[in-house]
Amino acid sequence: MRTDGIGIGALGAGGFGLFALQHFTQLPGVELVALAETHREAALTMARRFNISQLHNADALLARDDINLVYIATPPFLHHPQAMQALRAGKHVICEKPLALSLQQADEMIALAQEKHLLVVANLMQRYNPMFDSIRKLIESRLLGEFLHGYFENYASDEGLGPEHWFWDRAKSGGIFVEHGVHFFDLFEGWLGPGRVVAAQRTLRPESRIEEQVSCTVRYRDGILVNFYHGFTQAARLDRQAFGLLFERGDVRLEGWVPTGARISAIVNEEQTRGLMELFPGGRLDVLNVYSGSSRAVCARHKASDVCQKIEINYGLEDDKMRRYGELLRSMLRDQIQWIFDHNHHRIITHENGRNSLAGAAEAQRLADDSPQMKPDHPN
Repeated sequence: MRTDGIGIGALGAGGFGLFALQHFTQLPGVELVALAETHREAALTMARRFNISQLHNADALLARDDINLVYIATPPFLHHPQAMQALRAGKHVICEKPLALSLQQADEMIALAQEKHLLVVANLMQRYNPMFDSIRKLIESRLLGEFLHGYFENYASDEGLGPEHWFWDRAKSGGIFVEHGVHFFDLFEGWLGPGRVVAAQRTLRPESRIEEQVSCTVRYRDGILVNFYHGFTQAARLDRQAFGLLFERGDVRLEGWVPTGARISAIVNEEQTRGLMELFPGGRLDVLNVYSGSSRAVCARHKASDVCQKIEINYGLEDDKMRRYGELLRSMLRDQIQWIFDHNHHRIITHENGRNSLAGAAEAQRLADDSPQMKPDHPN
């Protein structure tokens, strides 16, 4: 087994796999040494990019001594069998989300990895985003009072997902909650702690009966409710995402599924203004109203507060999202590599993130399946 760095063997060669590997291999000592795929154009493109002359099958790739980490970027239904095969061969495993299609599969992967003292994680890189830490600190600081409610809305494109694409086949993708929603279950759990899915719904496309929209509500500590919506209905140029976080004295809006900036609207006093600017350094502060004398006193939720102004802070909204995405990928791999060489290293993302997010997604899928489908009032 290689000990002078990290030799990666890649299973899967889609567009995202190429994007991720181009960032992974920027880390010192990290090299893509083998690729197992078919001879379709995406695999040939990756082979040309990394000067790989031969495309292996999985068995041949896993037999190589110069590979100690396998990166799995295949459709979700392949994650479990490929990860188990890689772990049995003594390789560490990073796979794209979700970790597996079911909790039983995930538990089998985790148990084998722990038995062999190997890595097995899903690429849930959102917690490496500096915006994740900024929002976490804002919630913990209570600068805007208690956190009350949140939402994530994903108006996603289906333009590249033809009717026969594996994405629509739940046996291959797990469904929208499992295939796509796990990122955001993990993100909000990082902000609020464990949650419980209490309601979920889904919408089927009338003509084809494919599942195209899902939504659910998750209850967190102190009764906090967060709503999640994912719909794959848009043209690619309209693909967009939005987060909302409501506090007692204001709200925060984030845009993009990998947010780079925030728009904070709030009523605050002098100390709270200073605290927000320290938390979001370099943000543009706009003062929308000023209060003095008796007008400084406000009341909400039967709580009295003292405020001196209504403000809006725009922070980091012009930052490049793709550049940030690459930074998160490098940070995730760097964190995992540190653990590979030192098992005492405390990682930001572990197997528990993949399992917990999958558990939430699976419960949301179960509740959505049990919900009645919307029917027209006057069917034709």
